[in-house]
Amino acid sequence: MTDALELDALWEDFHRVVNMTSQELAAWLRVRDADEDTEPLPEQAGSQTGQHVLAILQKRRTDLTEDDLRVMRKVVDTVTSQVDVENEPEPEVTEADTRRRRRLMTVGHDPLKG
Repeated sequence: MTDALELDALWEDFHRVVNMTSQELAAWLRVRDADEDTEPLPEQAGSQTGQHVLAILQKRRTDLTEDDLRVMRKVVDTVTSQVDVENEPEPEVTEADTRRRRRLMTVGHDPLKG
């Protein structure tokens, strides 16, 4: 298990990079998976990682599992490798930026959110 200082740092990093609320993320996951013919049940919408991030956002720090910690590390690494969270510039509105934004929103980070 992760020691208390590591857990504190990971918790802070995770909540720094995941800037969407659980309600915003849940809504995004539902919208992302909806199409003309089918729409999954709300609790089944989105990627497995997106669903796991949503579950973590609804937990207390003391309730985290090793699997939660693994996903939290993955999300922090993913977001920080693609975004300068502290000094994020105003994004241009290109197709590539739109795809990047949608990909990041799937793990709870909206680059347009201040």
